[in-house]
Amino acid sequence: MVAIIDYGAGNLHSVKNALDFLGAESEITNDKDKILAADHVILPGVGAFGDAMRSLNESGLADVVKAAADGSRPFLGICLGLQLLFERSEESPGVDGLGIFRGSVVKIPERGLKIPHMGWNNITLTKDSRILPDNKPFVYFVHSYYINAEDSDVVSAYTEYGEKLDIAIERGNVFATQFHPEKSGDVGMEILKRFLNL
Repeated sequence: MVAIIDYGAGNLHSVKNALDFLGAESEITNDKDKILAADHVILPGVGAFGDAMRSLNESGLADVVKAAADGSRPFLGICLGLQLLFERSEESPGVDGLGIFRGSVVKIPERGLKIPHMGWNNITLTKDSRILPDNKPFVYFVHSYYINAEDSDVVSAYTEYGEKLDIAIERGNVFATQFHPEKSGDVGMEILKRFLNL
């Protein structure tokens, strides 16, 4: 079973629909026991970093996410669900993130380009990935911030938008992407399928 964590901020139903399409058993839940008993866990998210962390802390789910992302099962963060895994974000000064990965989330520089970075863009792998295809596939983005990881070894892919933006991480069984696999057509379905097959 795949647990899709419901903390009141997320593209929950589009993720659930994608998993249904792939024939995977999944449930949108905020139940600690169900999340920690799941074979795979997904942390989706759209919205503001500070609001999401407040929701996670007030619901008691922050510690559940940390436990779910301990590497004992495949875990996937999507969009804001990637950013929350880091220590802090320029979007919400003074708000602590989950700190599962060291580093921060920073604003995309203007560089004469429209912010948010929205729409299709290709990605380039920085290392072998267990879930990402390596042929510079196009995927779907909607974001104004991106990750600045202290440990570059965890970064698995970047995209170009005025400059290189790191947009995916991978360490053991823990994965996260800034783009939305569930909105990225056949490529996104392939990524989710590879995740489910781990």
